[in-house]
Amino acid sequence: QVQLVESGGGLVQAGGSLRLSCAASGSIFDAMAWYRQAPGKQREFVAGINSGGSANSADSVKGRFTISRDNAKNTVYLEMNSLKPEDTAVYYCWGHSTFAYEYWGQGTQVTVSS
Repeated sequence: QVQLVESGGGLVQAGGSLRLSCAASGSIFDAMAWYRQAPGKQREFVAGINSGGSANSADSVKGRFTISRDNAKNTVYLEMNSLKPEDTAVYYCWGHSTFAYEYWGQGTQVTVSS
């Protein structure tokens, strides 16, 4: 059974930091990414990384968020610094397996208070 399990969300004040983790199991993923969805808005791309470590991120989080992965642990991380109230959302982990299937985690809530 393929699973992506996120952890690390929570409530933080503006300017604070959080680190999200996504542990993958049941498959090998070549590309992994983080998306987020705020209330009343569409899900949007936050940051992505491939198995070689090449990463990209949305302009709205550049310089504040860093995506990384540990291939040995099949885990991807999102380090979030200088958090803003507009970063409040449910954050989802996404993975593209080597068999060309896509998977989503259940999401973890991040709330940034002003």
